[in-house]
Amino acid sequence: MSIRENIQQVRKNIAAAALSAGRRPEDITLVGASKMNDAAACREAIAAGIDALGENRVQEMTQKLAENAYDGAPLHFIGHLQRNKVKQVVGKVALIESVGSYELLEDIDRQAEKLGIVQPILLEVNIGGEEAKSGFAVSEVRAAAERAKGLSHVVLRGLMTIPPVAEGEHGSVPYFEKVHALYVDINASLYDNKLDILSMGMSGDYEDAVRCGATMVRVGTAIFGARHYTL
Repeated sequence: MSIRENIQQVRKNIAAAALSAGRRPEDITLVGASKMNDAAACREAIAAGIDALGENRVQEMTQKLAENAYDGAPLHFIGHLQRNKVKQVVGKVALIESVGSYELLEDIDRQAEKLGIVQPILLEVNIGGEEAKSGFAVSEVRAAAERAKGLSHVVLRGLMTIPPVAEGEHGSVPYFEKVHALYVDINASLYDNKLDILSMGMSGDYEDAVRCGATMVRVGTAIFGARHYTL
């Protein structure tokens, strides 16, 4: 199937999941996770109506920016962002989804101040408490959201999470439900319900994520096909 056909199928699945949960399909943003896909594939996805594209690697993103790969769609940074690469991302993307430490939060704010802009961000929640993953622990998220509120050059739009590898069908659901509850609480108590993004769900579990309240899903393989990793 083509990228266009894959996007159409993913949208159908999103719509079915949303409707089954009493939600509106149009309230779900579809981000194409375009890691290891070339500029032509990005352009094909944009032509097919993808809502946004998301990159995991700064070097790859920078190269494709130079090739105008993202023209016509918002660009998100969705991977682990190293602090020494903040300058290459702030101001280049519509949303940094993966802010997972106080130090990174402060670095983004400082760089945005230098550029005279306000950078939209999401706080990444390490919902499984996995040492190998970045992100705030559940116990830290509220304080991080309060800190973000006090910074002048970032604007918090919501939360993002990548749950542990699911054990069995629907294995991600308990994690999605916990992050959704956290999002609702922080939104109501700190942000007057002005947060509007809960980014969770990828190719293997985006339908469950939608049923659990995600407003944004990040889908790679189901749109672009299997990635071919090389040494």
